[in-house]
Amino acid sequence: MLATLQEHVPDVKEVEAVIIRVQKGETEQYRWIVAAFQQPVYRYCCRLLGNRQDAEDAVQDILVKAYQSLRRYKPSVSFSAWLYRIAWNHCLNLLRRRQLQTRIMRFFRPEAVSAGPEQLMDKRLYSPALSAALAQLSLEERNILVLRVFEELTFQEMGEILNSSPNALHKRMERIKRKVRASMEAEEGISWDGKESAMSTKI
Repeated sequence: MLATLQEHVPDVKEVEAVIIRVQKGETEQYRWIVAAFQQPVYRYCCRLLGNRQDAEDAVQDILVKAYQSLRRYKPSVSFSAWLYRIAWNHCLNLLRRRQLQTRIMRFFRPEAVSAGPEQLMDKRLYSPALSAALAQLSLEERNILVLRVFEELTFQEMGEILNSSPNALHKRMERIKRKVRASMEAEEGISWDGKESAMSTKI
């Protein structure tokens, strides 16, 4: 089971300082990186893979891969973007190898746990119509949706992860929104005109 970890990712300069120490041989400092990033990476993997156990296994593999590649890391992009890129590639390989495309939507189904703010939002967002709409998205489109809606990254941050311009990602997100909304309206006649829609507000 994953340990209790820091709630927020630390300051970028602080992260870079620790990475330099690890790169210089202070390998025990990598524990600090694990404590800072394990929970965000786990949450991201859980949403993509749709299974907590798979996500726990994946995040450990991802952090090991990051450690093994850390000497090649250069701060031309943020460490978090570099790590998310490793996580995305790892999860994508798992999904393709295990043919889990249809199971990826499970991250929209909240499990029977004590509901925090995030779980409450998931409950407001989930519906059979939404599940059907998202099932029509490609893995890349779902990844953009997860990064923007659930990880709440800026388009600039997403651009670093996905090697794409913020403007291009903004346009893709608009197309994804239209695709999801059109599908949901066709499925259940849901109107997106009002401001009360949780999904509309969040994306």
